[in-house]
Amino acid sequence: MKKRNRIELDFVVDKLTNSIQNTISGDSFQTEISHVTNVDLKQVSKKNGWAFNWKSEFNDNAKEVYKLTIINNSNIIQGLLSLTIEPDHIYMDLLESAPFNRGKNKLYDGVPGNLVAFACKMSFQHGFDGYISFTAKTKLIEHYVKTLGAYHFGGHLMIINTIAPNRLVEQYFKSK
Repeated sequence: MKKRNRIELDFVVDKLTNSIQNTISGDSFQTEISHVTNVDLKQVSKKNGWAFNWKSEFNDNAKEVYKLTIINNSNIIQGLLSLTIEPDHIYMDLLESAPFNRGKNKLYDGVPGNLVAFACKMSFQHGFDGYISFTAKTKLIEHYVKTLGAYHFGGHLMIINTIAPNRLVEQYFKSK
């Protein structure tokens, strides 16, 4: 099996919401998560402010790439998630909020939490009891412990086990 280079993720869980929440009005918007398509890749390039090469993720047959959109507004991607289905858990390869959902002036809170909850949901659907893992940047390890209930497994590896995923899935997908 080919050893993969693991990217250290640096998403910030700004707020755990029920969907995503407009930072100006406070209004919540229900979301949906679906597979990224070739058409989607045109808007998720570095020239459009995205930090990662999502075309490369999309073209890697070992990975599944998903987009988060607001229901009835599927043309505007709020965030992206790349994951690999391992034999016993889901590995989050990449997670990125849209450029307009990052920083002090972001438009929506809740995008990273929503995508992590989706990875947990996928883990339950595959019979992995909610287990997911990812590689974190050193400066965010404690943040993931506090916000997601993740465990620092050593090095940069983070693991989320059954208890925290149950809470995240229930919060984000209770009505779906």
